[in-house]
Amino acid sequence: MLLCCRPPLRVMKRKLDALLHGPSHAKMPISTKIQLDPRERRLRNLLVDVARSIDGPQPVVLRWAGGWVRDKLLGSASHDIDVAINAMTGGQFTAHLREHCQKPDVIAAHGLADGDIGSPHTVARQPDKSKHLETAILRLFGLDLDFVNLRKETYADDSRNPQMEFGTPEEDALRRDATINALFYNLNTEEVEDFTGGLADMEKRIIRTPLEPLQTFKDDPLRVLRLIKISRERVGQELEKMLQDKHPRLALQLIDDIGLYHAIFTDPTRPDLQQPDITRWPVAYNGLDDILQTQTPGSIAATLIHTDEYRWIAWNLAAVSPWMRVQDPPGTKRKANALPPVGVIAREGYKAANKLTDIMAASHRHLDEILGFKKDVLDGAARIHERDRLGMAIRRWDAQGGSWRLQVLAALFTEALERLSAWPNAAVEGGGGSSNAGAHATKRDEFVAEWQKFLDHLVEMDVMDAPQLKRLLDGRELAKALGVKPGKWTGQALDVCVAWQLRNPDETDPAPAIEEVQKQRKDLGIPDAQ
Repeated sequence: MLLCCRPPLRVMKRKLDALLHGPSHAKMPISTKIQLDPRERRLRNLLVDVARSIDGPQPVVLRWAGGWVRDKLLGSASHDIDVAINAMTGGQFTAHLREHCQKPDVIAAHGLADGDIGSPHTVARQPDKSKHLETAILRLFGLDLDFVNLRKETYADDSRNPQMEFGTPEEDALRRDATINALFYNLNTEEVEDFTGGLADMEKRIIRTPLEPLQTFKDDPLRVLRLIKISRERVGQELEKMLQDKHPRLALQLIDDIGLYHAIFTDPTRPDLQQPDITRWPVAYNGLDDILQTQTPGSIAATLIHTDEYRWIAWNLAAVSPWMRVQDPPGTKRKANALPPVGVIAREGYKAANKLTDIMAASHRHLDEILGFKKDVLDGAARIHERDRLGMAIRRWDAQGGSWRLQVLAALFTEALERLSAWPNAAVEGGGGSSNAGAHATKRDEFVAEWQKFLDHLVEMDVMDAPQLKRLLDGRELAKALGVKPGKWTGQALDVCVAWQLRNPDETDPAPAIEEVQKQRKDLGIPDAQ
């Protein structure tokens, strides 16, 4: 993620102030050392060898740039490396690299084997998609490398698309979105070069623009989104990294505080789309963070978020929770299987995968039913003791979107946004200092207790694994027992059998289930026996 100096909350305002006030970048680069792992060392040696073999008007100098440098300084692994070249384009360098690495002495010197060097791919200029310069992509030793020349950019008054030309390392650093992303690792000197004060900003945990911010954002208003990137695919990639990281709650809070929610979670093809109220959004992401702190057996987290994948999806659901109640405008014509707004903004806003949007759509579709069952449990309604009613509902939720447990969690978030004005959390600054903190904490505890009671009831009724219940007989066996061929009726008839199994969990003989279907034969549309 772009914000990788994870700050305590007390410095967030200072960080945002720094983003809005000008930098004081160094005139001379500040240097420090980075320890390469064996694969990186091997890659560095090969690239330097290639650069030294090139005859030209000036020596070819290579620098690893941006995110790799930042991540290495923070002790994080990185498999994607941007290579900045001082004297030629990325396409020219990768062509020379491929030719150089075919020489027997080079192969022997670097121990090259089949598969070590991939085929280069050139990404052409696409100014309309913020691709202003040719980039050559090549896989080396299992690492993904993007090669591009150092450049500087200038803007015309009537366009946010810059004019690009070869530049110096400092000019290249100054055009970048943030100082912490403007660091270079010089492969010749093996030192980190800092032309913009990025090292100091990392130490202070500040995000700052290399140039004066007002001019930076005036040149290109979309630069503010480069903190999470411009293209919707890249937005999705960066958001995924944030939500899979160790501090997803902080990532969402920063998006909230910086005011980027509606820039990310939106349908860019519909600028007139009505946006939901996000004033209570912190309730969802603070609530999830708080819930995850308790992983004891039977807890909400242990029951609903029991794998790492579920944890990541849970953070996605917290992120889109303000959209969960949003409906299409009246009169909107939509296909039966069309995504509701919550799924559309995830698909179009940050290119969420189908699995995510399917879960979001199912959460939207089953929201009221889930909340209805929860209310019945709290009210002690008679139907909550009907094991088949609960079990069949859970099976249907799971079949129509998957991960029924996460759909329940989405309902929890939605109700929390509607009922709670705050979610006190020990990890959140000021959680105990407000005069209303005690009242907020009481409401939170009562709310959590309600959901815990609902889940405890599902466990007591032994329906948590209802989607995995194995049928006593399949459709072909049922049709044979009824003396007919399988048809449109088969699915509903099998559901009758499963409901019978849920009412009679210890039975292993399918005959009574078949008899149950026989009783409803006419209603199910089953033809007479042949």
